[in-house]
Amino acid sequence: MSTSNRQSTNATLLFLVTVSAFGLVMVISLTVSPLISQGDLVWRKPVIGAVFASICVLGSLAALFPNECSTGFNFGPRRRGAKFFLGFKTGSKALKSDPIVLRGHHPLCVPFSSHVFKLNGRVFCATCSGLFLGALVALIGVAGYFFGNWQIGQGAFWLAWVGVLGVTIGLLQSILPGVQRSFVRVFSGAFLAVGSLLILAVVDEMAHNLLLDVFLIFLTLVWLVTRISLSQREHEKICYECGSASCEFVESMKK
Repeated sequence: MSTSNRQSTNATLLFLVTVSAFGLVMVISLTVSPLISQGDLVWRKPVIGAVFASICVLGSLAALFPNECSTGFNFGPRRRGAKFFLGFKTGSKALKSDPIVLRGHHPLCVPFSSHVFKLNGRVFCATCSGLFLGALVALIGVAGYFFGNWQIGQGAFWLAWVGVLGVTIGLLQSILPGVQRSFVRVFSGAFLAVGSLLILAVVDEMAHNLLLDVFLIFLTLVWLVTRISLSQREHEKICYECGSASCEFVESMKK
């Protein structure tokens, strides 16, 4: 990667991290002193619920097909003829000069061993699996709160803090204690998705404010993109520290 491209990437990542941190501070402020809507709209909850559910569905698809969705984040070279379902390869055209086999859209090497886990002989990406599970749980929550009769009640304040904790853990996954265990990555990915829903539902319950709901949905997208970007940076760091001359991923990072 050229110096100019690296500087641009660093600036983008810094911007995302800053916006994510600012968003969490805003959420904390809103739970302490929520803004009250001048007038509630009948269609607010179903519309916001539908939009958030769409994000969950799209996030699930990104987790199911990470190779197809990660090209926009430029992690490693594109693999012609290769497709991935959640974490295991479903088909590929191997190249004779290609020494790396991807499983769970990660190279099968020791530095990436904590990024994947095995189940029934198949290899899955831990973070993607966590995001997928979290999105499923969040969809249940969306159905219950935005389209059902679930009430948050007096525990709203503490649920908001659980949500903030979940998003924080999801964003700081790379520096968590025990991160070298794949189940920590699964947990943090799931907690990020569920935490985002808790924050949205609690603030919606407190404020009944359409603009705040839209703002929180925007923040959810920023948190997701930030998590992906931080993962990409972690992958690049692993490859740079490895320095294997025969690895196509290391070579691609230098271009």
